Amino acid sequence: MNKLLVRTMKAVAGGLFVSAFLAACAVGPDYVEPQTHMTPFHNAQQVAERQTTLPAPHLDNWWTGFDDPELVTVVQRALAQNLSIQASIARVTQARAAAQAAGAQLLPTVDAGASYSAEHQSVQSPLGALASAFPNYSRDQKEYVAGATASWEIDLAGGLRRAHAAATDEEQAAEAAQLGTRVTVAADAADAYLQIRGLQAQLAVTQDQVDTDARLLELVKARKRAGASDEREVAQAEALLRQARATVPSLRVALEAQLNRLDVLLGAQPGTYAAELGAHAGEIPGVPAIGSGDTPVDVLRRRPDIIAAERHLAASNEAIGVALAEYYPKISLSGALGFDSVSASHFLSAKAFQAVGTGALRWRLFDFGKVDAEVRSARGSYAEALAQYREAALKAAEDVENAFMTLSQTEIRAQEIQQEVDALTKARDLSEKAYRAGSITLTDVLDADRQLLNSRADLDATRADAARAAVRTFRSLGGGWDTPQQQVAAKN
Repeated sequence: MNKLLVRTMKAVAGGLFVSAFLAACAVGPDYVEPQTHMTPFHNAQQVAERQTTLPAPHLDNWWTGFDDPELVTVVQRALAQNLSIQASIARVTQARAAAQAAGAQLLPTVDAGASYSAEHQSVQSPLGALASAFPNYSRDQKEYVAGATASWEIDLAGGLRRAHAAATDEEQAAEAAQLGTRVTVAADAADAYLQIRGLQAQLAVTQDQVDTDARLLELVKARKRAGASDEREVAQAEALLRQARATVPSLRVALEAQLNRLDVLLGAQPGTYAAELGAHAGEIPGVPAIGSGDTPVDVLRRRPDIIAAERHLAASNEAIGVALAEYYPKISLSGALGFDSVSASHFLSAKAFQAVGTGALRWRLFDFGKVDAEVRSARGSYAEALAQYREAALKAAEDVENAFMTLSQTEIRAQEIQQEVDALTKARDLSEKAYRAGSITLTDVLDADRQLLNSRADLDATRADAARAAVRTFRSLGGGWDTPQQQVAAKN
């Protein structure tokens, strides 16, 4: 038994000796930001070769590059009023408070207090029965107490410093997540706006289609009354009209859904702000140029989701140090200074003054198996965070590549459809000339009009898709917030 006691005392003394050298350092691995090596974007050349009349905007406010004041108003209103952004700001406040609390753990705590108590003591209680035997005993007891207490845990192994660093990293991750929410809201608001403009254009073309098919039906009916047509042609013309009219409800449903979506993004009840857009159909904005000189590393440094993933990785690295610190003893000091008196007249006298000081040692000496498990868990969390960071980097590159390809190919499709519209416009004009010359019937002219209207509707939808693809590209590049360098330049 004595030998075990001796070994334990030696282990404690050795632990204290080691801890003395750890006072100026923190156990655990120092964080090193992972290096990500990627080749240039293989679809960047297609974006660089785009032909556009609008210059490339700054990434921090890319929505101004579409040369559409209404779009700028919509995005700015969303950034000011969106509830998801407000919730993300609140999460940053929470993370900041948690980091502040973790930093406060490194400092001594001081509490001040005062109390007054009065007691009419029972003489039947053990204390009262004993005290009542003394002369001048009084059952009425009073006590005056005032003073301050202080305590401090000495961060020998650096566990508290690691915890503070981890909380700070999580605060920075929350800030990056808030920026990511801002980027998402700006892109979603612009996407809803562009879909509204595209659907409005399609509805206008569809209404022209309905009017054209209605004129065609009346013409066929007149020809039937004159004996130049039969019931089959009337049924065919009526089917075309019904087909055109059947397209309108689905377009209106889609338009209403986007108007309501935009209102929610603006932090308002559906029907509040977006009704202004539904009152009149505006032009589909043109697509600006997009800078394609950024390398994958540049994109990773700018995208808020990658920044947040990297900060989570740093926090998990600090958590390893927190777990390793549990192998070492923890020393805490506490003390109290104050006055304690049963008489108010002697309350602040030298005789009433009292001071208490204590020191405590806590060491999980026989709990190292659990500490081992905690360290392994922390290392596993770091490995998980590292894999998630690398996966996020790959997905970011995937987003950029897909956005580049979608934009370039959608614009190519729009160019082809534009040429189709030009050809059908020429065919319709030639049909009108032939009709006036008496070589074809009016039915052929109206049919040429219907083909032209179908192509126009397809062109409007594709132009809106191209603008939406540009929004997706800006979003994939991490646009929508001021980088630290831009913020410093703005201050200067």
